[in-house]
Amino acid sequence: MTAIGTVNPGAAVAVRGETLRSFVTAVRLGWQMEANWTDPLLFFIYSVAKPVAAALILVVMLQVVGGSATVQYRGFVVIGTALWAIVTSGVAGLAQAVLEDREHYRMLKYVYVSPSEFLVVLLGRGVARLSVGAAGGVITLAIGVVALGVHFDPGRIDWPILLASTAIGLATVVALGVLMAAVCLQTRQESWQYPDAVAGALFLVSGAVFPLAILPMPVQALGLAFPLGWWIEGFRRAFDPGNPSAIGGAGSLFQGVTGQLIPSNTEVLVALLLTGALVTLAAAVAFRFSLRRAKDRGLLDRTTGS
Repeated sequence: MTAIGTVNPGAAVAVRGETLRSFVTAVRLGWQMEANWTDPLLFFIYSVAKPVAAALILVVMLQVVGGSATVQYRGFVVIGTALWAIVTSGVAGLAQAVLEDREHYRMLKYVYVSPSEFLVVLLGRGVARLSVGAAGGVITLAIGVVALGVHFDPGRIDWPILLASTAIGLATVVALGVLMAAVCLQTRQESWQYPDAVAGALFLVSGAVFPLAILPMPVQALGLAFPLGWWIEGFRRAFDPGNPSAIGGAGSLFQGVTGQLIPSNTEVLVALLLTGALVTLAAAVAFRFSLRRAKDRGLLDRTTGS
């Protein structure tokens, strides 16, 4: 007999197993919904066409404007574009799951009252869309290396920095998706546009395709406060140390505050970890508050017609 107040190990294992099954099922469902039950190869081609085309357009624009002087920025642009495909998919994934289930399928209230944890189901749906963006990002990067002259030397890659920044960066993208889901639980009318609008605003301050130093100081401060710019900086730095820095540079806010031209690898990881932790904490608090408010005010079974 288990004593009162003690934890039954078997019950804890069963709960973890049920949570994992719910998550895996949600990922499979999200993938099928993303693909619209179409042929996997056709969906794969469709999913990677947009980020690849975006990278090619940016590279051609740089080549036309700057000529041979912009060759060193090809890797900068291609890596930023590849990673931003992941950001866009991750930020929109959970929010779109809420909107689709509430407005289109009108199943959100049934998902909430199902035995599966609501957030686990949303995370599974969001990870499915995130995987689509990740596939597009990897292919964009591969095309940049093969066809656009992006420097790639496995021996020069800083693998610990690359893996650490990628892990923290992906967790942060998921947290931003949770935050957007919390917002969409409360909103109506044109909510479908909110994830793309937020992603577009973050694109400006992330240093994805241009250094933050060209922006006004207040906007640079906003970019330094968000983790996405630090993630992209860490990935670029690890992939090819010869890439220009998007965080520092002559006349940048970072140089004015720290006196350094560019941050070190350790500073990039520490800043990414701190800002990512703050975003994750804010997302958890906001989602918990939003879900409680949506349940109290009947927002889970409301169709706004947006």
